[in-house]
Amino acid sequence: MQQLVAQLRDRIAVVGNGGGPKYVQRHRDQGKLPVRERIDRLLDPGSPFLELSPLAAFDMYDNEAPAAGIVTGIGRVSGREVLIVANDATVKGGTYYPITVKKHVRAQQVALENRLPCVYLVDSGGAFLPLQAEVFPDREHFGRIFFNQARMSAERIPQIAVVMGSCTAGGAYVPAMSDETIIVKGTGTIFLGGPPLVKAATGEEVTAEELGGADVHGRVSGREVLIVANDATVKGGTYYPITVKKHVRAQQVALENRLPCVYLVDSGGAFLPLQAEVFPDREHFGRIFFNQARMSAERIPQIAVVMGSCTAGGAYVPAMSEETIIVKDTGTIFLGGPPLVKAATGEEVTAEELGGADVHTRVSGVADYFAEHDAHALAICRTIVATLNTEKHLPSDMAAPEEPQYDPADIYGIVNADLRKPYDVREIIARIVDRSRFDEFKERYATTLVTGFARLHGFLVGIIANNGVLFSESALKATHFIELCNLRRVPLIFLQNITGFIVGRQYERAGIAKDGAKMVHAVANSVVPKFTVVIGGSFGAGNYGMCGRAYEPRLLWMWPNARISVMGGEQAAGVLTTVKREQLTREGKPFGDADEQAIRQPILDQYDHEGSPYYSTARLWDDGILDPAETRQALALGLSAAFNAPIAEPRFGVFRM
Repeated sequence: MQQLVAQLRDRIAVVGNGGGPKYVQRHRDQGKLPVRERIDRLLDPGSPFLELSPLAAFDMYDNEAPAAGIVTGIGRVSGREVLIVANDATVKGGTYYPITVKKHVRAQQVALENRLPCVYLVDSGGAFLPLQAEVFPDREHFGRIFFNQARMSAERIPQIAVVMGSCTAGGAYVPAMSDETIIVKGTGTIFLGGPPLVKAATGEEVTAEELGGADVHGRVSGREVLIVANDATVKGGTYYPITVKKHVRAQQVALENRLPCVYLVDSGGAFLPLQAEVFPDREHFGRIFFNQARMSAERIPQIAVVMGSCTAGGAYVPAMSEETIIVKDTGTIFLGGPPLVKAATGEEVTAEELGGADVHTRVSGVADYFAEHDAHALAICRTIVATLNTEKHLPSDMAAPEEPQYDPADIYGIVNADLRKPYDVREIIARIVDRSRFDEFKERYATTLVTGFARLHGFLVGIIANNGVLFSESALKATHFIELCNLRRVPLIFLQNITGFIVGRQYERAGIAKDGAKMVHAVANSVVPKFTVVIGGSFGAGNYGMCGRAYEPRLLWMWPNARISVMGGEQAAGVLTTVKREQLTREGKPFGDADEQAIRQPILDQYDHEGSPYYSTARLWDDGILDPAETRQALALGLSAAFNAPIAEPRFGVFRM
């Protein structure tokens, strides 16, 4: 396990470098802070930051889009929890790959579900044009970001945009749709069409600053927020498909937990070579803005800080935030950048003339606050967050947090990288919960599933943990416990290590299908905050019953030893070789050991590769891979964020008896 954790840390460290030293230095030479430094300065000193999907786009797009070119997460600004979305303009100019859109939209979803104010740190060139077909046109593509901004605004979720770089094309809507917008002098620009596009379309020659700079367009503290920050060192902060997915996931977290969102924008928009995977579909680039609109309707604050490029569809991030800040000289916002303007109209214009900070704070009104530099923009953003009139819905029975009596680092020795080696899941629970105290529910019944109550950082929680395969009795026990927690408004934590439901004639005749369905029904209709940690295997229908991604846990993490697939590789190879053998036997053809091995080995290799937690996290099937010793802290941050949103009345449908 320790080797797996070391590998995880190494991979996260690489992602933390954005587009690499060359592009980070180029970023600094422009007077701009790297995306993670922007977030650090925005957050309350010493406060934690719960980053979402840091390994999005891992091993995708030739590894040219680390973290999908955008950083999203929940943090405290001026004492308030907010959701932050920050473009990384060192990654393809902060442009949006398909996965960037997905990540942005996910962040909005988180903000909306949790009613978190949003802060957008904007520095994006809009869609990554080579992949525009995957970024732009569909339901969950680029436009969804602005749709979400509008919806969030209607939901009274504050949105603040800080334009710290380019904010171009659709991206210009991020600050424009935010409640308030800050733009940084000299770096922040906001325009639908950049100088080249203006020149191409109209023949007019303007600089980015003249077109959409801080002087043209327009201003975090003890509060939990969700942060989405583009990393412009990675392909200029452009959005790959996985970047979109990561952004959208962050929005989802903000929405579920009603967390204010902070977008640190520095993105060139969609990653154009993959536009078909970024743009047109339901969950593509547009979904980010759809989410912003929805979050706005949900009264979830959204703040955009345009600290670099904010181009094409990405321009809607600040435009759809409630407040937008743009940074002088580096922040730009435009739907069409200078090359596009020139191609369309013949007009030659600079990015600053087209959508710089001066343009958007003084002329267009797209941005609300003019910032002299990144640090100034983030200070303004903190001030805005401090004024958000939002409240948390903390339970009345909160207790003082107490550390576990057993060291969480012991988990390294308890859990083996080989999933076949058993252990008692209670040993894990004892290293996560307060005082290691766990009040078990139905301890003597259906012992392959452990259920019970505990406190985690003072919050009362219900825990459902696998200790073997799921039988009918296990499913009934889980269903009872889930209903109980919903009636008592107690959040649920699922510790998932499951091969699936039991199979065989005896169990089918006893009704394992209908009993498993009861558990799935209860999980699907549960209204309390749910959190899932995959601590081992996650296979087949067991994934569903234990609150997998499709069942909308507020947050879902994996440990580095985890595996996920519809079934194990050995089982899949056995099924497929049997099918092939029976087919050839019917046809009267031979099927020997060599033939079997020729089928088995590729299947085993495929399942080994696709079942990896890194394969999962790269595609945003989870919210990140956790060091097991840090599980308690991650859950505590998630629980705190979740109580920004009220808990609805439970409603269950028909349970087949």
